[in-house]
Amino acid sequence: MTVRRVVPNVRSEAGPESREFYGLLGFEEVMNLGWIMTLASSSDPAAQISFMADDRTAPVTPDLSVEVDDVDAAYAAVRESGAEIVHPLQDEEWGVRRFFVRDPNGRVVNVLGHR
Repeated sequence: MTVRRVVPNVRSEAGPESREFYGLLGFEEVMNLGWIMTLASSSDPAAQISFMADDRTAPVTPDLSVEVDDVDAAYAAVRESGAEIVHPLQDEEWGVRRFFVRDPNGRVVNVLGHR
């Protein structure tokens, strides 16, 4: 399994202000679904940060997202390890397949793959 990117998720009600502030550092909006907005570096598109008010289809807001090349293999490995699955594996309408797992530090990780 290969990690494609890691994105911190900041719980925020200040989307426009965050976009403006991080724009000063070279970030540009690359996705905005209303409840989540992702900004990326124009020079390195994998350098990203997301801001979300709430997760629209999950019970909690994840602390970070890890995109992998095989989300089903990641899900199997995590389940086999006995780690706590916070949100089950499912396909989302915006084109990702994902699940949430709690890491040893208590952080919620959104593990995803694009379909």
